[in-house]
Amino acid sequence: MTQAQIDIISQQIKQCRLCESRLAHGVNPVVQIHSKAKILIAGQAPGLAVHQSGIPFNDASGDRLRDWLGIDKAVFYDPEKVAILPMGFCYPGKGKSGDLPPLKICAQTWREHVLAELTHIKLTVLVGKYAQDYHLNETKQSLTQTVQDWQKYPDSILPLPHPSPRNNIWLAKNPWFAEKLLPELKRRVNQALAMSSI
Repeated sequence: MTQAQIDIISQQIKQCRLCESRLAHGVNPVVQIHSKAKILIAGQAPGLAVHQSGIPFNDASGDRLRDWLGIDKAVFYDPEKVAILPMGFCYPGKGKSGDLPPLKICAQTWREHVLAELTHIKLTVLVGKYAQDYHLNETKQSLTQTVQDWQKYPDSILPLPHPSPRNNIWLAKNPWFAEKLLPELKRRVNQALAMSSI
């Protein structure tokens, strides 16, 4: 897959209007993809701040995620190093207890097509339950159980909770996450970035 072909897909995504009638804040697909990317961040959907800026993880959740990964903004926003492909590309709106779920039609329309073109990915980071359910096909497990079981998955996959400040209580209740999983996450990120794309 050449970068020119990836650019065509990116442009098609930016022009997508499939969900326009269902999104109160309108459409603004936010993705970051490149043919040379080595790490894939599979998230949920953009929040309102990201929707307004058009920059993925340009919020408090992004600051925490970059800290977890052990990389700075320069690396995170380098598309040749990090691809960012949420389950829903547009902000779904606000629900009673946080943002609404990503609309399923987005992944159904785009996801497999885009993933098939990201041929140099060495590590996929699954941020939140929606990404985990899709990539791991384990919808019956809780997020906590999936993240706790991180060692049973291939080294090329790591499940994480969402880095939102709303998850501070979860992080406090699960100290093993910071003690055991985060050091391994940083190690795998460094390893993936050091690997050749050839």
